[in-house]
Amino acid sequence: MQLTVTCPINRTFRVAQIAGMFDVPIESKATQTFTIESPPLSDPWKIGLIVGPSGSGKSTVAKRLFGNDLYSEGNWPQDKAVVDGFGEMPIKEITKLLTAVGFSSPPSWIKPYHVLSNGEKFRCDLAKALSEGIALSQVVAYDEFTSVVDRNVARIGSAAIAKGIKSDRMPCKFVAITCHYDVMEWLEPDWVLDMATGTVSRRLLRRPELRLQIVRAERRAWKLFARHHYLSGNLANGCRCYLALWNDEPVAFCATIGMLGFKGRWRVSRIVTLPDYQGIGIGAAFLETLGDIYRANKERFSITASHPSIMAHCSRSPKWKTTNVMKTGSKGGKHKASIGRAIISFEYTG
Repeated sequence: MQLTVTCPINRTFRVAQIAGMFDVPIESKATQTFTIESPPLSDPWKIGLIVGPSGSGKSTVAKRLFGNDLYSEGNWPQDKAVVDGFGEMPIKEITKLLTAVGFSSPPSWIKPYHVLSNGEKFRCDLAKALSEGIALSQVVAYDEFTSVVDRNVARIGSAAIAKGIKSDRMPCKFVAITCHYDVMEWLEPDWVLDMATGTVSRRLLRRPELRLQIVRAERRAWKLFARHHYLSGNLANGCRCYLALWNDEPVAFCATIGMLGFKGRWRVSRIVTLPDYQGIGIGAAFLETLGDIYRANKERFSITASHPSIMAHCSRSPKWKTTNVMKTGSKGGKHKASIGRAIISFEYTG
């Protein structure tokens, strides 16, 4: 496939100066031609990647290939919450989509877009792009993918969106356009167009293994995570606290507390994964590792949750059994703040 792009050259005084200083010929227009292999768009695929250095023609090629399907930054309302920026989409679908792209923080869902961190904005833009693609069951091509976030957020975000699309929770195709080669393995694309060489390759990439270290922690570690939890920031007395570390950096926190009147039984009081690391199963792996530890000590381990992602994981996993369902929450006891929303209790079976 060959693409030629042109732009006019206006002969101003300064343009003439540059031409004289650097011996640059002045034509009426500038022309550039890109010769590339065509991506296998007619074959079965779910995720594509157009990658290459700046100026290599990524955006030009993406516009020619995908036209109106190329996502441009959404118009987010300045004075409304993020969840109000998805048009007529039902709230349950909005929260599912935000969770699927790794943005699972209800306290941030109710904030305006402009006050969020770059990483949170990136996830919101991904969700909005996908919401438009899902509505029409079409391709979503996302230019400048991961360009405004640090590389840890870029890798985790790539893995989160790959997980969501390949699990069929998002019935659309996704193409990332980026100058960053480091997302390639984390995104696990079906095909890659490398603009540096103009060649297309079919990839069978596997996401790099992510190893977590689980350690006991002091209560003060909770300060880093409290504002990201969907319930009260208070931590009960008598909690055991744990951290999950990735490359020696804290990425998730869990607190457990003994169940009064039941010797050897512990429940999860708080479980939080930092927003930049959500969407790839860190919280689930953390919980189940702790569950294995408690079971090895001949203790029982359970959780009561109303967060959609926790309930969905525990309901699907054979490692958990459902022990109680309250469809409209509880009017009293330790879950009295849950009135009006479903909560489910699970016990870890290993």
